[in-house]
Amino acid sequence: MRRRLAAEGLGSAFLFAAVIGSGIMADRLSGGSVGLALLANAVATAAILYVLIEVLGAVSGAHFNPAVTLAFRLDREIGTGIALAYVGAQIAGGIVGALLAHLMFDLPLWQFGAKERAGIGQWTAEFVATFGLVFFILVAARRKPATVPAVVALYIAAAYWFTSSTSFANPAITLVRSLTATFAGIAPADVPAFIAAQLAGAVTAVAVARWFGVPAAR
Repeated sequence: MRRRLAAEGLGSAFLFAAVIGSGIMADRLSGGSVGLALLANAVATAAILYVLIEVLGAVSGAHFNPAVTLAFRLDREIGTGIALAYVGAQIAGGIVGALLAHLMFDLPLWQFGAKERAGIGQWTAEFVATFGLVFFILVAARRKPATVPAVVALYIAAAYWFTSSTSFANPAITLVRSLTATFAGIAPADVPAFIAAQLAGAVTAVAVARWFGVPAAR
């Protein structure tokens, strides 16, 4: 269990540092082009996701996301205690990742997001982004487990662009991104609605996966 929690914490730290750090670097080097900055941010995020899932998947399952952990709890693959421990490790590791990103770019360690991300379009986008992520993970994990790293990386790269919210799709990273005033940030007041939409998307994905006949672990 210690190794599993360490893997979730370490993976979340690297993932969140990559999301925030690549956003900072992209914003600084893009010459004011938001599109170019988003592209760089998406590529870096997809790349680190592939690496982390490929390497740490055999240790903890490489969730790095409370929505994914919730899905596997609903499918009875993990127990409630383990699920809660995973979420704690994901958030703690994610905060460390955010602090490291700020430290690497000589920014104040503790700060709060200022970018407003609210409205029906953003909430719908987070529902859709999380639904798709969880659904495709469940299908891939049951049907073709070796494809999960590529499935997740490619899906997130695409979802950065086809969702209006740029696909947070992760309650832990949503919370942590409220602790950065950089390119990837979100205003703290907008976090609860994002998380609610993400959890709704995850629960719906589990139900639809079952309807499709994707077997749950027992």
